[in-house]
Amino acid sequence: MIAVKGQVVLVTGAGRGLGEAYARLLAARGAHVAVHDAGVDRDGSGTDPAVARAVRDAIVDAGGRASAHMQNLATRSGCEGLIDDVLAEYGRVDALIHNAGIVRYHGIGDAPVEEYDRTMAINADSAWWLCRAVWPLMRAQAYGRIVLTISDYGLRTIDGADVAAYSVSKGAQFGLMNALAGEGRVHGILVNAICPVAATRIFRRAVQPQELTPASVAPGVAVLASRDCPFTGYVLKAAGGAWSIHQITTLRRADLGADASPEDVLAWATQPTD
Repeated sequence: MIAVKGQVVLVTGAGRGLGEAYARLLAARGAHVAVHDAGVDRDGSGTDPAVARAVRDAIVDAGGRASAHMQNLATRSGCEGLIDDVLAEYGRVDALIHNAGIVRYHGIGDAPVEEYDRTMAINADSAWWLCRAVWPLMRAQAYGRIVLTISDYGLRTIDGADVAAYSVSKGAQFGLMNALAGEGRVHGILVNAICPVAATRIFRRAVQPQELTPASVAPGVAVLASRDCPFTGYVLKAAGGAWSIHQITTLRRADLGADASPEDVLAWATQPTD
């Protein structure tokens, strides 16, 4: 049985889609869930406090325990204020699942001037400030789980991609995961990332009923947020029931000598792979 009962789990962007699926599953498993959602539109504009409250109320009506939080995560103060609120409500934070994010569809040459700053603030900078705020709490209790959210767009080359700022922001979370996984292991803090593929409001192609549902991703996040999580520094990819685990791997190695020429390096690098 995955151990989350009684654990305090903060889920950002939990008012819709993937975050809501995470929050509902964790609450059903007995976690005390801090439901965060500023209620913004797909591009990060606007705000609607009813979004987080609706998920909180649904969890409570089902017999679970949850609270609602609506801070703007585009600012350091908003991120720190969210951690302070959860700490005031529950007295601890056992797991942070950072799911909140925005996407705008532009290549690097077409993006409006402000798009990069806005996307990085919500997708990447907020991850930094949230982790920084929760880190001393987790160190003091010698336990913690952090789940960041990345994307294939931040991990590999995708021909025709038109989400340049989004890709950078997701790549930044991958770097943060690696840094904190190395730093946190000795303190009982495990840091991993989920790479979800789900038909949420930012998904652009048509899907069939029950195809790529957010609920199909939630079990993996529950594992990463639990005491039973067996690893740190891993990326867990989930897509409608298909699962894979990723780390950076080395394709080939060679000792070409200190006096290797550019031609030597090119010949080695372009050798056919088995």
